[in-house]
Amino acid sequence: MAHAKTSYVCLPCRAAYKQPYDPEGRDGQRICPRCARPLIHVGSAFAAPRRRDTAAWRTLSVLLHAGIRFHKSCCGGPGYRPRTLAEVRERMTYARRSGEPLATALVRHEVP
Repeated sequence: MAHAKTSYVCLPCRAAYKQPYDPEGRDGQRICPRCARPLIHVGSAFAAPRRRDTAAWRTLSVLLHAGIRFHKSCCGGPGYRPRTLAEVRERMTYARRSGEPLATALVRHEVP
């Protein structure tokens, strides 16, 4: 039986790679073939933006640094994720004003 593949990302290179997932972590940390830096495991429901789309990669960087990943749930995809910097700024402002954790505010579908 073939192993399921999941996505790994290198933010400095703006590159995404599909590789077999190892739940036990036996093969260690994945390394980017371009720059030799560690790859970030983003999940199997991830769709990478185009390499030259700098705004989308900045948005992705904010999400990943906040601890948000793109794992599938039993009922579908990963849920809502902001796609533009304006959506990220709006949710960051809401988190700052309301005291809600940033990771929770970033995955809100609508900001009150």
